[in-house]
Amino acid sequence: MNYFNRVTARKLNAIFMPEYLQRFKKLSIILLMMFSFTEVFSQQPAKQDPPPPLPTRQISGIVKDSTDLGVIGATVSLTSDRDTLKTSTNSDGIFVFKEVKSATYTLVVQSIGYAKSPVMRFKQNDMIPRIVMDPIMLKEEKNLLNEVVISGAPAITYKTDTVEYKASDYVVRANSTVDELLKKMEGMEVGNDGTLVHQGQNVTKAKLNGKEYLGGDIANAIKNLPAEIVDRIQIVDDYGDQAARTGIKDGDPEKVLNITTRTDKSVGNMLRVNGGIGNNKRYDAGLFGTRINGNQNIGVNAKFNNTVNGVAGGGDNGGDSGGGRGGRGGNQGSSNSSGSGGTTTSGNGSFSIRDKVGKKIEYNLNYGFSTTRTKSLNDSYSVTPNRVRDTVSGRDSTVNTFANSIINGDNISRNHNLRAEIEINLDSNNFLRFVPTFKYSLSDNKRNSNVKQTGFLHQLRDGLNSTKNTRPQLGASVFYQHIFAKSRRNMSIQADFNSNDQDQETEQDINIIYYLSQDETEKRDSVVNRIVARKNLQNNYRGSFTYVEPLTLNTQLELNAQVNYNGYDNTATTRNIINGGPSNVIDSLSNIYNYSFTQGRLALNYRFGLSNMSKVRFSLGVTAVPTLLSGTKMSLGTSTSRSSFNLIPIARFEYLWSRQQKIAINYSGNAVEPTFDQIQPVRDVSNPQNPIVGNPDLLSTFVHSVNASYNNYIPNSKLNMTFNLNSSLTENSVVRDNVQIIDQILKEGARKDTIYIRETRYLNMNGVYKVGGNYNISKQLNNRKYNLSLSGSVNYDRRISMNASQQNVNTVLTMVERFGPRINPTEWFEINPFVSYNYTRSENSLEGFIDSRTNTLALNVDGRVYLWDTFLFGYSASKNYVSGINANVTSNPFVINAYLEKEMFNRRGRLTLQAFDLLNQNNFVSRDVSQDGGYTDTKSNALSRYFMLRFSMRLQKWSGAKGKGGRGIMRRGDGSFM
Repeated sequence: MNYFNRVTARKLNAIFMPEYLQRFKKLSIILLMMFSFTEVFSQQPAKQDPPPPLPTRQISGIVKDSTDLGVIGATVSLTSDRDTLKTSTNSDGIFVFKEVKSATYTLVVQSIGYAKSPVMRFKQNDMIPRIVMDPIMLKEEKNLLNEVVISGAPAITYKTDTVEYKASDYVVRANSTVDELLKKMEGMEVGNDGTLVHQGQNVTKAKLNGKEYLGGDIANAIKNLPAEIVDRIQIVDDYGDQAARTGIKDGDPEKVLNITTRTDKSVGNMLRVNGGIGNNKRYDAGLFGTRINGNQNIGVNAKFNNTVNGVAGGGDNGGDSGGGRGGRGGNQGSSNSSGSGGTTTSGNGSFSIRDKVGKKIEYNLNYGFSTTRTKSLNDSYSVTPNRVRDTVSGRDSTVNTFANSIINGDNISRNHNLRAEIEINLDSNNFLRFVPTFKYSLSDNKRNSNVKQTGFLHQLRDGLNSTKNTRPQLGASVFYQHIFAKSRRNMSIQADFNSNDQDQETEQDINIIYYLSQDETEKRDSVVNRIVARKNLQNNYRGSFTYVEPLTLNTQLELNAQVNYNGYDNTATTRNIINGGPSNVIDSLSNIYNYSFTQGRLALNYRFGLSNMSKVRFSLGVTAVPTLLSGTKMSLGTSTSRSSFNLIPIARFEYLWSRQQKIAINYSGNAVEPTFDQIQPVRDVSNPQNPIVGNPDLLSTFVHSVNASYNNYIPNSKLNMTFNLNSSLTENSVVRDNVQIIDQILKEGARKDTIYIRETRYLNMNGVYKVGGNYNISKQLNNRKYNLSLSGSVNYDRRISMNASQQNVNTVLTMVERFGPRINPTEWFEINPFVSYNYTRSENSLEGFIDSRTNTLALNVDGRVYLWDTFLFGYSASKNYVSGINANVTSNPFVINAYLEKEMFNRRGRLTLQAFDLLNQNNFVSRDVSQDGGYTDTKSNALSRYFMLRFSMRLQKWSGAKGKGGRGIMRRGDGSFM
């Protein structure tokens, strides 16, 4: 057995041993390899986290021209071994690069009208996260045209929404004010009252170095600030503060004057006082003081005077007398002064301060108070056509109503105005503005009227209206903007609230005599003695959101959404005065209603041409406008609720040949809902002589407007040309239909007298449009000693009215031509002749309606002569030739004003003897053409011949701005200091 076992074991080992050995060998090899790998990995270092990214930085700077102002829209290119970036400067000339990987880089800057900068190499500290570079200066480009070299910046440049004048190109006498500088500039018209017109459009607000100056009053700025501190004059199309920060332009702009000061005269103090006394109880006194230190402005202003409205000649804050073109070539038949006539006693004062608290908060506080009393006497003659039907023949005919009116007014008003503006730069990416406002006005007006009507309506109205009115207004606005890391991407939110509460009480004491026969032998008296009390409360809430998404360096997408809510609560109650006291409320003569109007706007706009290298700039988009009008008329027991929806396209186009030549075309659309009274389907007889019946089927009015302009300034020839074209087409215009209806008045017994009254109804009509244009061409000769100015305008207005349910088309054509050279060959002599021609034609389609044509030729001259260096003689004279205005109100006045002035204390003090209207011929005559086919000619009183002795004194001291910490001065494109 043992043997057998041993033999068997040997056999089995012989059979299976090789397989075990093979398996053992394989296992050994695997174990050896595992051990070897373990040894290898155990000798490697431990695995580490990836290295941190290299630091990046933000690089910013400003691009400036030779006048120290920022260059807008310049293209800035940054390159390094790890960066290739490109951006453009903003409206202040500032550029920002974010996430720059290398601190060693090169920059290249280029812009239209400037020479391309050389390649600039920089090596900055690699550990500084925010690098602010020194200003980069660009030189104006020199162009070779017909072998004539133009060097330096031209006097006028056209930028986006801005016309800029270089002050150093216009020479004025020492100690002149800004208004004297403006009179030298092409396209400017400066009135003696401080008004300013640029290329035919009124300038409404004044800024200094890009900041609103002393409440924005134009007259204060240009009649007080000295011309010697001015570096640039800018006329800006201002779309509001929100648009200035976001770049989204909505609505129509207003013209704003921006005065940029010279850097070496941006700090100073000035005090100006004046006083005058004249015959006929005339007096004039004023004080003006200001402190300017870069962006800091402090000012106080006070005036008190008793003058004749509209009489030209230095009735200002004590400024230069004469030499202005205030109102010349104005109203048809007017003298060389525009205005409403009468005499005004006025006093006003204001205080303003703009400063900073710390580094982040800037505030602007303005308070103003004014009180006026105006006495006027107006004599007018009017013609009103009436379409009537003969009940026998069934034919329609036109019968006119003629009215002679004499109105004696005595108006007193007092106003308070408080406005604060607080701006907080939370950080480099977040901005907050808060603007609270408060206004309070009070007025007491008395009007004694005598109106006699003949023709179709034959009656005499004689009486007194006395009205007292108070109006407190409270408002607030909050604006927040966030700027994202990506250049130009930003979003903003704005919320506004305004409350306007008006209380008015009118006492009417009127005697009406109805003549029942042409010979006035039969008549009926009607005495109206009542009190009408009105209370109107209006609350406005507005919220808006804007977002700008840059697509490329030259394009961006803009989104604007807003909701505007207006709530109205109106109460008008009437009480008769019986036995010296008021009666109960008369329901039929009262009107009590409340309603609300809500409008939404959602606009999406694509803009091209953001780079200053782009000659073509345009915007295309669409605005959706849903509206809701709802309300209740409690006095009549009616209610209304209606909605509408409009799509309005957005279109703007601009082409720039150069910085001095451009063309622009803009389209805008606006939807206007009918008023609440216009859609009430009931007869409102709160005014018995003019009842109103609304139309609930009225559609919203839609106005299409297209405006185009062309501007060109040729520096070598000193030739400036501007052309403007404007047109509008109105769809679904709301038209009044004046219908004569019969009112039966019961006489003795059963006999009744027939009295006609005018009822007003409303309907929609198409075919209303306006087309107009104006131009201005200025040519300066002999280093601007001679300035030739030719300007004119043509306007055609097609209006539609209804009379007795018959359509009348009234077309009004107005043409004005003006030629006014300014001649100033030497410093001591200036003469400015001026001639204007005004033609107005009004035509009507209905037979019997009166057409009219008026012509006014105005010849004017003003000037001054300096005698013995410190004496000044000034004068102005005008002669008007008027035709086409009714003979009982028209005349051809010849008005002469003159003054003699002595300059003292190095021309800082002035003693002036003034004489106004030496021939006592001044008068104010105007014609108002109504769309109903009639017209009104009005003459206002003006006791305008008087003399005044005036003394004025101005003290001032100016110095240059200094940078903090020894750094250079940095300024934005609008002149503001950084």
